Amino acid sequence: MSGKRRDLSDSTPLLGYPQPLQHYTPFSSSLLEMAATTTTVDSAPLRSVFLGVDVGTGSARAGLFDENGKLLGSSSSPIQIWKDGDCVEQSSTDIWHAICAAVKSASSLANVAGKEVKGLGFAATCSLVAVDADGSPVTVSWSGDSRRNVIVWMDHRAVEQAERINSRNSPVLQYCGGSLSPEMEPPKLLWVKENLQESWSMVFRWMDLSDWLSYRATGDDTRSLCTTVCKWTYLGHAHMQKVNEKDSRDMEACGWDDDFWEEIGLGDLVDGHHAKIGRSVAFPGHPLGSGLTPAAAKELGLVSGIPVGTSLIDAHAGGVGVMESVPQLDSEAKECDNEAICHRMVLVCGTSTCHMAISRSKLFIPGVWGPFWSAMVPEYWLTEGGQSATGALLDHVVENHVASPHLANRAASRNISLYELLNNILETMMLDLKCPFLAALTEDTHVLPDYHGNRSPIADPKSKGMVCGFTLDTSEKQLALLYLATVQGIAYGTRHIVEHCNAHGHNIDTILACGGLAKNPLFIQEHADIIGCPIILPRENESVLLGASILGAVAAKKFSSLNEAMRAMNAAGQVIHPSKDPKVKKFHDAKYRIFRELYEQQLSHRSIMAQALA
Repeated sequence: MSGKRRDLSDSTPLLGYPQPLQHYTPFSSSLLEMAATTTTVDSAPLRSVFLGVDVGTGSARAGLFDENGKLLGSSSSPIQIWKDGDCVEQSSTDIWHAICAAVKSASSLANVAGKEVKGLGFAATCSLVAVDADGSPVTVSWSGDSRRNVIVWMDHRAVEQAERINSRNSPVLQYCGGSLSPEMEPPKLLWVKENLQESWSMVFRWMDLSDWLSYRATGDDTRSLCTTVCKWTYLGHAHMQKVNEKDSRDMEACGWDDDFWEEIGLGDLVDGHHAKIGRSVAFPGHPLGSGLTPAAAKELGLVSGIPVGTSLIDAHAGGVGVMESVPQLDSEAKECDNEAICHRMVLVCGTSTCHMAISRSKLFIPGVWGPFWSAMVPEYWLTEGGQSATGALLDHVVENHVASPHLANRAASRNISLYELLNNILETMMLDLKCPFLAALTEDTHVLPDYHGNRSPIADPKSKGMVCGFTLDTSEKQLALLYLATVQGIAYGTRHIVEHCNAHGHNIDTILACGGLAKNPLFIQEHADIIGCPIILPRENESVLLGASILGAVAAKKFSSLNEAMRAMNAAGQVIHPSKDPKVKKFHDAKYRIFRELYEQQLSHRSIMAQALA
């Protein structure tokens, strides 16, 4: 991989298409590692197969799809992670090796030859990668370990830097919900400059992980409009007036606010036409460079020159993989599609949950990220809510309970997941206690799920988790109740986000859900009951992988736009409706009121203690 700086004349970087741009496995993401699924496929010649790669928090996954979005086979491989307090780190070298293993395994399981793969797309967590001029890793760790060159998305080392950046009230912050999260890249960059000066001087490229993957595959360091707009404060709408111009392919990145970088102490990143953070930007799915390099093709077991699409953040790939997965009840006029899609919100539920909604006009929503122009679906404004710990929170709550080891053994002996066993225990408890409905089991247990802060809509990284209703009971039944109350707390958080978005201009009435947690029927039913609208599950469980593969299909020119590819490759599965029992609604309305009060109580407690220590 060349460390040579990319000239603007190299390949076509850029921004714009000439036309409008438009397995029942455990619900814990950590337990998905090394899982492999395969569907028997006809080994007919001349298939058009598209490969999607997704790097999550704990594993790298690969999935192969046909042109109708049908999964042919998938596989995953674990990746290493280092955690030390607020610092969470990974290795880009380790990640690439895991990708290569997953791709080869998926191809074997699906009986797909390398020459059948016609396009490739990458998705990944919004983690920050540091490499030098030769493409070698540069440490971002206190340890000095050169392997550890990735600051993982959930890393919260830069809370203080985020507070300082936000105090300046830069105009770019209005496109981030009013403030930057410590999970975004500018605070992390500032932390490295202030704490690891030798590393800072060595870094030649700072890249979002999904951009680094496409760069590693093609040698083209064009950045994605998704990553730069959502995590780097790039103002994508700077390109709005030029999106249909013939010369739009040759546009240099023009959405960086140089004053912002100067104000926060990172003016050196402006040097060289922003060479370290991105000189050119493209819509997701834009073909990069000359496709897959020979070296990368050999490592992946593929053919060189395969088109590689500009990448997406993993949650946004989930949005692309599911947003059009709605039942075809009738042959609605095509002109209605542009408006119908704006009534949907996608929940990408894994280690964390992202809440994605789009609109034709920009909507400024306090505490919710965005509006991001063309960051997911081209020429739509994206609103992005989120909860920083959902699957990770359920794992934490369950695995740290004294009854967990015994329950885990019982689940293993029955060849079911621990969460399926907990769901069964709750059903039995409901019958034994003669509860009118399952949710009522938690009338005395209430959870505020902010164990890793509140991303949306309060945007308070200092918020803490709270549990009301503990007793001395440490039984399996008590764990089941705590698990249910935590699921409900997560769902109340999503209801808060939906209500907040609708109060600021959205009109969301349908939820689409994907990711590991979407495979848990209790999790989905509680969300439907609490939010009060139907939840659509996609035909294919692996929506993030499908979204990544769609990028490859667009890059290969199988479809004329991302929008067309989504309509062709998305498909609906099961629809879960909210309970029609008015008692269920009344119960959840009461618990939601308590949920909202828990945070207000925490603020009051915080103030009392601050005064005591003043």
